[in-house]
Amino acid sequence: MDGGGTHRTPEDVFRDFRARRAGMIKALTTDVEKFYQQCDPEKENLCLYGLPNETWEVNLPAEEVPPELPEPALGINFARDGMDEKDWLSLVAVHSDAWLLAVAFYFGARFGFDKESRKRLFSMINNLPTIYEVVTGTAKKQVKEKTPKSSSKINKSGPKPSRLLEPNSRGPKMPPPKDYDDSGGEEEEGEEHENALCGACNDNYGQDEFWICCDACETWFHGKCVKITPAKAEHIKHYKCPNCSSSSKRARA
Repeated sequence: MDGGGTHRTPEDVFRDFRARRAGMIKALTTDVEKFYQQCDPEKENLCLYGLPNETWEVNLPAEEVPPELPEPALGINFARDGMDEKDWLSLVAVHSDAWLLAVAFYFGARFGFDKESRKRLFSMINNLPTIYEVVTGTAKKQVKEKTPKSSSKINKSGPKPSRLLEPNSRGPKMPPPKDYDDSGGEEEEGEEHENALCGACNDNYGQDEFWICCDACETWFHGKCVKITPAKAEHIKHYKCPNCSSSSKRARA
């Protein structure tokens, strides 16, 4: 995000934050196999970067001093083979959360945010679960606890349940609610919906989109993100998302 003399708002910085966060979540969940392979302990100090286009990269730190942006944690690759994989991913997630906050408030300082603007930015950020919560499954537990409370609202205004199929014989499962309303809706409703995200792209639920739920980790995904169509879902008795499928393969290896 380049200032370039243009006025920037907390919403602009939040969009950048959210895009970088989505990329890092992909690295630590749906793209975990690829991420694991790129973090070779034989290489130099590597960092995980979230990019503004919702992608990620593992790379060496910036050469310039000081760097253009705050630096992510260095040397994440060195601990890869010395820790349990889940613990290692959780550790990288914690450092990723810290980096995202640093980048967001770096932009806030560059764009001259006052106290109220910083407070607004942090409030929007805090309405999303952290990367650590997503990676460790804490966010899913919070969604599960809140879903019954919000289902009545979905029934009134959302699409018909038959559009959103549960991949087993227990019948259709209701879609998760939106996690954050950019229009600044009621605070209570924002808190109630804050944790329902697509496990792949980390975006909100859309009324015209097909969603599917993983039977292993109970995470919701856009069908297009995991390449599952409504027709294909009809023939799946127990759906496993890419992350759970890759974990099962490693466990059998």
